Amino acid sequence: MKTSFLRTALLCPIAAMSFAGLVMAQEERTTPSTPRFVTLPPKPSTDGAESAVTLPTWNGSFTYSGHTYNYNMVGTAPSSNATTTIPVYIIPIKIVITSKTGTTTTYDPAHVLTNGRTVVQNTIKSPLFDSTTQYVQGGVNVGTTQYIDAYQRANFWGTVSTNPNYHVLFGTPTVMAEQTLSPPTNDGKTGQEFGFTAGEVNINWLDAKLQGILKKATKITPNALPIFIVYDTYLTDGGCCIGGYHSSVGAQAYAEFTYADHVGAFSQDVSALSHELGEYVDDPLVNNSGNSVSCGILEVGDPLENNANYGAYGYSVNGFMYNLQDLVTLPYFGAPASTSVNNWFTFQGETLSVCQNGG
Repeated sequence: MKTSFLRTALLCPIAAMSFAGLVMAQEERTTPSTPRFVTLPPKPSTDGAESAVTLPTWNGSFTYSGHTYNYNMVGTAPSSNATTTIPVYIIPIKIVITSKTGTTTTYDPAHVLTNGRTVVQNTIKSPLFDSTTQYVQGGVNVGTTQYIDAYQRANFWGTVSTNPNYHVLFGTPTVMAEQTLSPPTNDGKTGQEFGFTAGEVNINWLDAKLQGILKKATKITPNALPIFIVYDTYLTDGGCCIGGYHSSVGAQAYAEFTYADHVGAFSQDVSALSHELGEYVDDPLVNNSGNSVSCGILEVGDPLENNANYGAYGYSVNGFMYNLQDLVTLPYFGAPASTSVNNWFTFQGETLSVCQNGG
């Protein structure tokens, strides 16, 4: 069925990626409470062995200003007219923060929202996994499908329009057992962020813990995407607030995001996850960097973080208004405009110039 979308007019500070610690950055931020997303560098396999199962990816290129830029993306080439489905595992992370006075505060993705669903259930019901929304972009119907698939089809509409069976889909998520993490006081605290009391956890401490969980989850293989979900908890690295990140260990990509259930807050409902899934599809192993794209790493959500409502648009599905972030298309990085639907530089048709807001 077709569902409507709306734009929430909220202004936000300019967001960028943090530079401290292990975080790969576009721009250094030293002030706290700056909404942003990051990537963490790919790490070698912890056991020195690579799985025989591999993530389906394809390589492409474009020429801009006389230079050829290469990229690697999830799925098959749009000209293949084929469908790729990525298995998904959701791993809820309960965060228990103990203050220096001994008071504990718990942030649990099992929290039941006002619509009667838990945070995890509401995530699974979102347009990121639900396929009933019809996406008509500037008068062009790019499909009734999942949000990221619609974006990627629009991203390569110059080819997909004549190869309509091309899709990159996420399978119905398998929810794994919830894990509880309790950061030491130096790495975890609470703070007033975006109008509510949020958890704040050091990203490098958390990432080490998530890698440990991944190592034990032997049924997760590189052809699948594990997603770690935290509730009302932002990550920190030289200041708050990081809404999510993606990275890889060996050939295994993974992502983390926060679900904030406060209206108007950064990372509201699944907006951070839409950001990370879009970037996973277009840069799964965090290797489209350096000379591979014309303005740095091919992170398709980052250039729109400073837009109204943190770049998100509202889509109503399954009785809930979800916030899904707009994502830039390949012409933003210098590919021919004819690559994307309507020659647009973003999925929602924002007016931009090549690399206007960095990569």
